[in-house]
Amino acid sequence: MTMALSRRASLKTIAAAAAFPAAAHAASGGVAVPAIRLVALDVGGTIIQDHGEVPKAMQSALNHGGVSASLAEINDWRGASKREMVRHFVELRTKADAKRAALIDTIYADFSAQVNEAYAKVQPIAGAENAIRAMKKSGFLVATTTGFDRQTLDLIFGRLGWHDEFVATVASDEVADGRPAPFMLFHAMESARVQNVMEVVAVGDTPLDLQAGNNAGLRGVIGVYSGAATAERLRQERHTHILPSVAELPDLLRSQF
Repeated sequence: MTMALSRRASLKTIAAAAAFPAAAHAASGGVAVPAIRLVALDVGGTIIQDHGEVPKAMQSALNHGGVSASLAEINDWRGASKREMVRHFVELRTKADAKRAALIDTIYADFSAQVNEAYAKVQPIAGAENAIRAMKKSGFLVATTTGFDRQTLDLIFGRLGWHDEFVATVASDEVADGRPAPFMLFHAMESARVQNVMEVVAVGDTPLDLQAGNNAGLRGVIGVYSGAATAERLRQERHTHILPSVAELPDLLRSQF
């Protein structure tokens, strides 16, 4: 008997299995592993500057919709799918009824409009562009994953002239579940045609970024404290390295991987 698996079920099966190679290598006493091929970068706070625009816009949009949420509560969701953030707080603070879906759509549209306005003059993290170019020159495939949707991501990259910089760009509305699910990372691997999680590192500025990398079983899970979280907070998650920013990433890749 054959069983048709949905895309979501398939990815969850991959996620469960992906932790095995890293565990096997750790227990093997140094069996040779392949070279890193793919570097998956988060966007907000990792390669573009983050001045708190996202949580402020989220709180404002929620409040406009009659849903209360503190900045501290919202910050716990940094790195997640923004639509999933809206859904979480609406479901947490309102009664289940036929109007809930429409309220989620309204709040999310308000949030997106505010973020797009706030990022009208978006700037890269200092050293990010040079780091991306250096990694590509060294032969690494460079991709991005983000909690933004495709429309917002395209606006940001269009303003920066980055549409052709990456082998893959994955938005949260293109997968079944956003972080901490590993699906965006797997989608980046699929787009880059990289099959082995031992050939991939993920880089991000939030605990959810690191959790997603660990859930994917990746060779490298690197935190940067140039954005949402402090170095101390990032160190509370499982990680391979913690850096001040992506500016230090090319040197780390050359020396540690």
